[in-house]
Amino acid sequence: MTDTPAASSGAGALSALDLRDRLGAGALDCETLVSTCLDTIAATETEPDKAIGAWAWLDGESALERARELDVLRRRGRGVGPLHGLPIGLKDIIDTKGIPTANGCQLDEGRVPTSDAAIVSRLSAAGAVVLGKTVTTELAFMQPSHTRNPAAPGCTPGGSSSGSAAAVAAGHVPMAIGTQTAGSVIRPAAFCGVVGYKPSFGAIPRTGILAQAPSLDTVGAFATRVEDVALLADALFGFDGGDSATSPSPPPRLLKVSLEDPPAPPVLALVKTPFAARADADMLEALDELGSFLGDNCFATELPDAFEQSLPAQRCIQLAELSKHFARYARDATASSAVSDTLLEAIEEGGSISAADYLRARDWPTVLEAGLEALFERCDAIMCPAAPGAAPEGLDSTGDPAFNGLWTLCGVPCITLPLLQSADGRPMGVQLVGRRGDDARLLRTARWLVAQLENEEQ
Repeated sequence: MTDTPAASSGAGALSALDLRDRLGAGALDCETLVSTCLDTIAATETEPDKAIGAWAWLDGESALERARELDVLRRRGRGVGPLHGLPIGLKDIIDTKGIPTANGCQLDEGRVPTSDAAIVSRLSAAGAVVLGKTVTTELAFMQPSHTRNPAAPGCTPGGSSSGSAAAVAAGHVPMAIGTQTAGSVIRPAAFCGVVGYKPSFGAIPRTGILAQAPSLDTVGAFATRVEDVALLADALFGFDGGDSATSPSPPPRLLKVSLEDPPAPPVLALVKTPFAARADADMLEALDELGSFLGDNCFATELPDAFEQSLPAQRCIQLAELSKHFARYARDATASSAVSDTLLEAIEEGGSISAADYLRARDWPTVLEAGLEALFERCDAIMCPAAPGAAPEGLDSTGDPAFNGLWTLCGVPCITLPLLQSADGRPMGVQLVGRRGDDARLLRTARWLVAQLENEEQ
């Protein structure tokens, strides 16, 4: 086991929350922070054969101009937003007005949206600085990108939010945004050794974001600490009329709750899931060690047999809906020549799924919810692998999402913490899963777990 790494972007080893406080107090200028981030990016991208390649679009001068405007507002005594001056990376499937959004696809190169996605408007209102667009795999599916893993050179950064995870891991930005339809937030965060948070389904609006499988698509956050993803998600949660998955609700108070001490020490259920055979020995042994360390605050258990059907159901829904939304990319021979075989095969497979099979798959979340509810009566969160192990070698795969797809199907909140490492020192993630809608409690539990290990290290 290992403790969580400190943030390395901006003003040294400060978390996004620390940076926010210094920016708001005037102890740090937005322009200085953005300049430092841009210098860090330049330092890691100068050698082509070693470049991380986290960014699909970057305009330093525009970011600096925005930073200067925010500095002027603060000096004039104007109110500052909750993300005042914080540089953010956006996955390149999130529409940004006047800024290219190519969806990681050759056919969409040169596409420039005329309006912002809902979450981009919220980021702007909160005072964030969009530093640029981070690399995504092709249409946020499984075809790997060129991005490298800063925490494990020579290994995949995961996908599809590969650039967002890598940008945070490399210290380019203190926070970034991605999306998850199977495992595209949790898995790359685990491989790159950062915190990745996938909220409850429908918590953050997806208006203006590439739709792949709307029954599953979820916006998520990357940072180096639990409180930082809570800070970012607080600004993004809430109803949007353009997304029927969202609903009116009170403010989530994610940051406030995450910073509080739990009323009693949380209890975690150690669950290796029905897919434990796909996990590496390093991962299983590390989880057992962590469970033993937690003692009475952890118990091992198994999910009901019905969860064996979760991955086939998740795949059925994803491919059926993907086939509908991505049909235009495979519509004719000219278009398909610019699209990978991986994506074309997925579109074809999705198109062959019958309506009856799709509807049966849509029933599974309700069935599985009963089993989860019974387990959550006994624990504060489920603890399980975030991925089969450390990042696989090479860039020809994004890794196996087996330990993510079941939770995405159920719409429950998940967070991965970089608390473990493989025998050769590569980061591995511990995934915590909470009850749907109980995101604040999950984040508080996650921060408590990090604190237990940090106290042990001291």
